[in-house]
Amino acid sequence: MTIFRTLLVALALVASASLHAQKAPSRFSVIAYYSGGPEKVDSIPAKKLTHIIYSFCHLKGNRLTVDNGRDSATIRALVGLKKKHPPLKIILSLGGWEGCPTCSDVFSTDAGRTEFAQSVHQLSQYFQADGLDLDWEYPTIEGPPGHAYAASDKEHFTELLRVLRKVNSPAYELSFAAGGFQKYLDESVDWKAVMAIADRVNLMTYDLVNGYSTRTGHHTPLYSNPGDQQESTDNAVQYLVKLGIPRNKLVIGAAFYGRMWENVPDVNNGLFQSGKFKAFIDYRRFSRELTPARGFKTYWDATAKAPYLYNAAEKLFVTFDDKQSMKLKTEYAIDQKLDGIMFWEMTCDAPKDGLLEVIDGVKRAHFPEKGKK
Repeated sequence: MTIFRTLLVALALVASASLHAQKAPSRFSVIAYYSGGPEKVDSIPAKKLTHIIYSFCHLKGNRLTVDNGRDSATIRALVGLKKKHPPLKIILSLGGWEGCPTCSDVFSTDAGRTEFAQSVHQLSQYFQADGLDLDWEYPTIEGPPGHAYAASDKEHFTELLRVLRKVNSPAYELSFAAGGFQKYLDESVDWKAVMAIADRVNLMTYDLVNGYSTRTGHHTPLYSNPGDQQESTDNAVQYLVKLGIPRNKLVIGAAFYGRMWENVPDVNNGLFQSGKFKAFIDYRRFSRELTPARGFKTYWDATAKAPYLYNAAEKLFVTFDDKQSMKLKTEYAIDQKLDGIMFWEMTCDAPKDGLLEVIDGVKRAHFPEKGKK
């Protein structure tokens, strides 16, 4: 009986160790998009990041190009951060909102895809960049007004990833920014084919209520609010997990900015009401502009795990990420065994005690540095 009990205890310990080993990934990526200039690079807290994605390069003809000398200087400065932080990866990015008007046409032919891939290789070698992030908004579905799109974009996007992988070394990182909303998830990408090639997908689980929306809501909620808003971070993640996409290739998105609506009636504190989009507001401006003294009151949606502000006197509604939602998102990414978390955008953060500090604090609590507890 004693031997039997000892065996049971041993098996329990093995099972516990196994579960603990599966609890979190062996690495955790913290990825910053950066659209600032060279003068701000030295202020980036690079030690808290694993990747910085330069935003953005664009197409000139079929080739990936840097727009001007200032942008070239920014990329050189970002790559220069690796001298003090060797593990840091600097990634070039193509596109952005309104930044890929010819992508559908260029990537529709073998010749266009091949010339692009070769230019990516050449430009990356020139700058000593570590990878490419494709921010084509969007394959197969409508993006910015006037941007071409076609059903065949889905197949062409897969072929684009294949030729990029072929032309560049195995160590070269390939990722893409994906819409976190259901229409993109359903229609834009052949997920199994693409994710067999890409190192990761950066899910833009923000702007889920955007500048075209005439109804307020959470633009970057962690969970769906049934009956009011299906789109959420968890909705996108679970959709892809059910498709069989590896969790360690999924990166969720966080917002270092808020979105404001005006003419919002004083019902439900402005949440899920009619309104007109008014402004994009950097997180670093919140403490000056969105204060109780100016009439803003903070609310928390316990279902969506998302904050919002409402100014009843001026009928203004603001949706955003704060320290509480950022902590929960980072913990979610770790608990779900995802590759990590990314955010738009580095220059939007508060210079001290900002949202990156929250991400870093959660990461260090789960992944202590070697030799430290």
